[in-house]
Amino acid sequence: MIQFRSVTKQFDRSDPALTDVSFHVRKGEFVFLTGPSGAGKTTILRLIHMQMMPSEGEVRVSKFSSRKIRRREIPDLRRRVGYVFQDFRLLEDLSAAENVAFVLECTGTPRAKIEPRVQRLLGQVGLVARGRSLPRELSGGEQQRVVIARALATEPIVLLADEPTGNLDERATAGVFDLFRTINAAGTSVVMATHDAELIRRHPSIRVIELEAGEVVFDSGSAGADA
Repeated sequence: MIQFRSVTKQFDRSDPALTDVSFHVRKGEFVFLTGPSGAGKTTILRLIHMQMMPSEGEVRVSKFSSRKIRRREIPDLRRRVGYVFQDFRLLEDLSAAENVAFVLECTGTPRAKIEPRVQRLLGQVGLVARGRSLPRELSGGEQQRVVIARALATEPIVLLADEPTGNLDERATAGVFDLFRTINAAGTSVVMATHDAELIRRHPSIRVIELEAGEVVFDSGSAGADA
C-alpha cells in the first residue's frame, strides 16, 4: 500500500528533514506517526501525498512511485489519498455541505450525484443536521468532521491526518478519533501524525512509528512490516 525505501529529504543546505527512512504500511492498517515537533511527521505525510518528492530513495503509494509518476498522474494519486489538516482549511463563506460539495465539483462528479453523496458523507460523520451551517457556526470538533467528510469525498484508499486533534478538547478528540477508527474498520488505511502521547497510550493495538530528528527510532510493527 505505502512503502518508503531508504527515503531522505533535504531542503536547501539545512540538515535533512528525513534520513534513510524505510517502512511499509499495509492495506487497511492504522498507524500512529509520532515524535517531537520538527521530527519529520508532516514531511512524511507530504511525501505520501506527493506534494514533494524525496531527495533520495523511493516512495510508493499503491501503483504510484515517486521515481516514475508523471505530473498528469498526480491528481489521480491525490483522489486516492485523503488529507485531514489540523487547521481545518475550510472555505469560510461556504456551508459545511458546500465545502464537501466543492471537492466533488472540482473532481468532475456529475451534478446529479453531488447532493446525494454530500448527504451520505455528512451522515457518515454525524453532521446531517449541520449541513447548512458556516464554519464559524460550528465547534472545533464539528469543523474537523467536515474536513474528514471532505477528505472522504473521493473515496480514498488512504487517509492522512496531520495532528487532527491538536486543536480539540478531550471530548472532541475522542469523537474525532472514534470516527477515524470507524473509517479504518471499513477498509481505509489511516496514517495519523500526532504528538498526543495519551491518545497513543490508550490505543496500544495501533502500530506506532516514532521519529526523531528525521529518523525512525521505533516501529512497533517493524517485525511484520513486509508481510
